[in-house]
Amino acid sequence: QLQLAESGGGLVQPGGSLRLSCLATGSPIDGIHIGWFRQAPGKEREAVSCISSSSTVTTIARTVKGRFTISRDNANNAVYLQMNNLKVEDTAVYHCARRAGCNIGGPFRESDYLDWGQGTQVTVDS
Repeated sequence: QLQLAESGGGLVQPGGSLRLSCLATGSPIDGIHIGWFRQAPGKEREAVSCISSSSTVTTIARTVKGRFTISRDNANNAVYLQMNNLKVEDTAVYHCARRAGCNIGGPFRESDYLDWGQGTQVTVDS
């Protein structure tokens, strides 16, 4: 059974960078689309990014476009989220999850996400 575990979060100053990792165990991810979403205190969950199984399709939310980049390493069963020029409003718990497709537009739908992990906290604060 697929299990996903996020890591790489932390406290960073505005303008800083972090690289989040999503490590899969129990099943290979080479045929699976993987997405990231985040939840900030008191806010709705928000889709952040998605990468297709073969990396041919990547989608990025408008709120992070130009700053975040998603990538994957199927050989190591991992997906990454490189976050640059972080802003205070990026503060949230970030989760990775399996998705059926990479269309992340529209309202957040929990049913689009399966097998997400505990998440990793990202705090952007001066």
